[in-house]
Amino acid sequence: MSPDGVVPGADGAESVGPEPVGPDGVVAGSVGPGPVVSEGTRRPLGERIPPDRVDAVVVGSGPNGLAAAIRLARAGRDVVVFETQPRVGGAVVSQELTLPGFVSDTFSAVYPAGAASPVFARLPLDRHGLEWVQPEVAMAHPMPDGRAGALYRDLERTAASLDELHPGDGTAWAGWARRYLDVFPSLRATVLGGFPPAVGGLRLAASLGVEGTLEFARLLLTSAEQLADDLFEGEHAKAWLYGSVLHGDVAAEESGSAIAGAYLQLLGHAVGWPSPRGGASGLSGALAGYLASLGGRVRLGTRVERIVTARGRVAGVLTSDGHRWRAPVVICDTGPHAMLGLVGEAMPTRYRDRLARFRHGPRTVKVDWALDGPTPWTAPPARAAGTVHVGGEAAAVTAQTTAVRRGVIPERPFLLFGQQSVADPSRAPAGKHTAWAYTRVPAAVAGEEAVAAHAGRMTDQVERFAPGFRDRILARALQGPADLERANENLVGGDVGGGTYRLDQTVFRPLPALVPYATPIHGLWLGSASTFPGGAVHGVPGWSAAGYALAASRIGR
Repeated sequence: MSPDGVVPGADGAESVGPEPVGPDGVVAGSVGPGPVVSEGTRRPLGERIPPDRVDAVVVGSGPNGLAAAIRLARAGRDVVVFETQPRVGGAVVSQELTLPGFVSDTFSAVYPAGAASPVFARLPLDRHGLEWVQPEVAMAHPMPDGRAGALYRDLERTAASLDELHPGDGTAWAGWARRYLDVFPSLRATVLGGFPPAVGGLRLAASLGVEGTLEFARLLLTSAEQLADDLFEGEHAKAWLYGSVLHGDVAAEESGSAIAGAYLQLLGHAVGWPSPRGGASGLSGALAGYLASLGGRVRLGTRVERIVTARGRVAGVLTSDGHRWRAPVVICDTGPHAMLGLVGEAMPTRYRDRLARFRHGPRTVKVDWALDGPTPWTAPPARAAGTVHVGGEAAAVTAQTTAVRRGVIPERPFLLFGQQSVADPSRAPAGKHTAWAYTRVPAAVAGEEAVAAHAGRMTDQVERFAPGFRDRILARALQGPADLERANENLVGGDVGGGTYRLDQTVFRPLPALVPYATPIHGLWLGSASTFPGGAVHGVPGWSAAGYALAASRIGR
């Protein structure tokens, strides 16, 4: 069995099966109108295939691809989405990776930005099966002394938790956070808006005033280490902030890391850190179901082999089943380098060279567990949390990131740990639980043996804060960097963020441009997590790319 749970066929290709069923209950070959198309379809040599004509093609069925397709379909366009994998969702899918009845989220799992998404808020996803599940504790950061900093929806409860760890730290956090929660709609419009974020930025500036706007500008540029020093005297609260910073790949001592960690904490208060009931596929299935209701189609198990251009304009795509699809608009929910590969020499050299500078983030190892019971955390808040940051003191957390950056394998890796079955018992058989963890790794963690050895270190790290955890493991599934990329080509080298979030590439994704979704080829757009505002599953890049594509078509570009 491959890392994504697909059984290889006899010829070495992954077998899609006769009629796999998608998360919304339809045959997986096609979501919505249109014939079922499966990977591996072959036609007689030399047969002429009449081209299919559509208004738009979307490459990739992740949340950004589906958001792009939905916006086009809502505007009356005939749109088809092509997905290489036999299931819809890109990196937002759930499967039984460990044992039957234990539902794991194959890649991503917790979606605060999804709950805050201005794109998803526009869509009737609840009518297509999406239900958000909120754990009692959004996030907990346990410490070796048996206590834990906790992030609750309620700001005052969070402040009380931090004050228990060190008097005054919770009060400081509440005072700092309240000013941004009071203007959260404007903040969200700035952080989760398309590029350039002018409208949201102007609204935020008007809400904060001159002094507040300058403080926000400082927040964008400063480090989490500096912000923590400004707010906290105790080490527990600093570690509580640093853990959220490490959802990205920027170290706590680097410029730009303060907003990364602080915004995640603010999301915890504003919208929580929820997950879809039943697994990540609940979100992808709802998006695909709504697209189908608009007449849009998703072709699974169908790879786009080439993007066809003519005289500087996109003309359509060629797919792995031998079809030619004519379309004046193509939106790629892919990485920048993958898009260049699909276009080939038709892409102008200057743009190709600039896009080639795009940098991917660090490698990742992910472990999923089937458990005989809940994880036995020593710290009580961790037992009720959906997400647990496993790393201990602030110094230990920063030491792990330093080691990885230097190419050293950390013996005590920092872990992002999820236990969605605590709040959503539908994920596992009665009395049982699921859990997962991922961590960044240096290049030395490559190959099955190295990945398995590091999974052992990850288990040891959990055991330090939850004695007896190892005894509750019934089964596990491992994904190293190569496995992640093999299961989803957008996770290049095991980069789960769609590119590094160093300060320059956070703002200018994938390159400096007023419209970063556009390419020099008219009708070809990039709308993936590699474009502004980046990853975290909110659909904004795809929605923005589709908006620009519609605007361009209205003016004849």
